[in-house]
Amino acid sequence: MRILVISDIHANYEALEAVLADAGAVDETWCLGDMVGYGPDPNLCVETVRDLSNLTCLLGNHDAAILGRMPLAAFNGEARRSLDLQSRVLTADNVDFLRSLPDSTLTNGAVTLAHGSPRDPTWEYVLNTLSARLNFDYFNTPFCFVGHAHLQCMFQLDEERNRVSMEVPPVGEPVEMKPRAIFNPGSVGQPRDRDPRASYAIYDPIARTWEPRRVEYDIAAVQARIRELGMPEKHAARIAEGW
Repeated sequence: MRILVISDIHANYEALEAVLADAGAVDETWCLGDMVGYGPDPNLCVETVRDLSNLTCLLGNHDAAILGRMPLAAFNGEARRSLDLQSRVLTADNVDFLRSLPDSTLTNGAVTLAHGSPRDPTWEYVLNTLSARLNFDYFNTPFCFVGHAHLQCMFQLDEERNRVSMEVPPVGEPVEMKPRAIFNPGSVGQPRDRDPRASYAIYDPIARTWEPRRVEYDIAAVQARIRELGMPEKHAARIAEGW
């Protein structure tokens, strides 16, 4: 069984297209949120995700801000500017879809899903072993999948020693999943680990494997769209270098 795990698309349609093509046929798709923000094509991204079969999808913090559920003051200036622009163009159907999404954790089989963290599903970043250790107390399943941090990584809990290790699994190599662990597929549309390729993962719940994957896409085309729309230059610059 193959489940596509994606997060943080951030209105980058070219990256999303590349991920879907690279992943090929899958049985389900789990989207951990943040379809909007930063990039030039929020409607195309939301519509594409909406149309995926066997979809499980969460609300991200940028999605919540578009809906007015989170103050724009919580975001930096460039992010606020993008969200303000996107709020004016997002269609009513796409707003309704975002409004239908849960802003809490979900449990699918052996996995707890959250956008940010199980402790704070919309906003908290799991960036290091300390934040990961605190969050292991907030879910009971063997595994947890999170997004939000834009980093493709995993955190493994050694329950006997009460220690957490952080790893960056090799791209394209399935990892045997051992309880208990937190996995992040990285960001489709705006990776921040110095690798500009779109990031995602394939989860096999039967074999209990996690395969981190990366795929190249037309970054220059996305940059041109960002500039054409008068969006912050920072958003164009960073996707070329993965920061």
